[in-house]
Amino acid sequence: MLPPDFLTQLRDGARERRRDRPKGPEMAAVEDLTGPGGVPVRRYRPGGDGLPLLVFLHGGGFVFCDLDTHDRTCRRIARACDVDVLAVDYRLAPEHPHPAALDDAVAVLRQARPAAVAGDSAGGFLAAAACLALRDTGGPLPALQALICPNTDLTLTRPSITEKGTGYGLDADELAFFAASYVPDPAARAAASPLHAPDLTGLPPAVVVTAEHDALRDEGDAYARRLAAAGVPVRHRREAGLPHGFIQNMDLTSAVAAAAHDRVFADLRELIPRDR
Repeated sequence: MLPPDFLTQLRDGARERRRDRPKGPEMAAVEDLTGPGGVPVRRYRPGGDGLPLLVFLHGGGFVFCDLDTHDRTCRRIARACDVDVLAVDYRLAPEHPHPAALDDAVAVLRQARPAAVAGDSAGGFLAAAACLALRDTGGPLPALQALICPNTDLTLTRPSITEKGTGYGLDADELAFFAASYVPDPAARAAASPLHAPDLTGLPPAVVVTAEHDALRDEGDAYARRLAAAGVPVRHRREAGLPHGFIQNMDLTSAVAAAAHDRVFADLRELIPRDR
């Protein structure tokens, strides 16, 4: 059972961890800006003119994390992939339930018109959902979506929720808290979930990376299969031996995770178009 102050613990813990974390690669410029509707965004420029733009949506169960918690990750993506990165500080639940975070993501994508959108965990959910929303409303779609250990199914009914939902760093009771915070009505969770979208045709090519010991593994794998079945080009990889959230600074302690990071960066370097 989660403690009554679980959300406060999550947010305080994230702030504490980011204070002790290495900064990450130096950038030619880092700018804190205001996006559409007042949403805070941060642009990372590794150097050079005319680089492709990647919009990044951070993880955190829809309820915690921010621009600072994922600052090092965004710096590393920018440097390793030779892209500008625009990180989005979308509104958090439970103060701002669905569709607030999705609305923020869609608004930034409409304005920025990036070459790619990427996200980890809840950010992967928002990246996938934003692409669906843009497709359905005729908005400009990015040329690539990169989903890293993504949520795709808020019903939490896939076998890995039980199989990997205890002792691997992301527990099933935490996932239930996140889903309830983001979409309080259980009956609305399937409709909000990318995996339950009736039609996945016409979406951008995708990189979908899941992890063996992740409770969200099966829903990420299932989304990759559904994209491919809908005719969307998909590069899908399940990283052996790794837990949920490995993309977020686990390279500092694990050579296996560091190698997985390098594979993600190589995917992005190869697949992000340079002529937009």
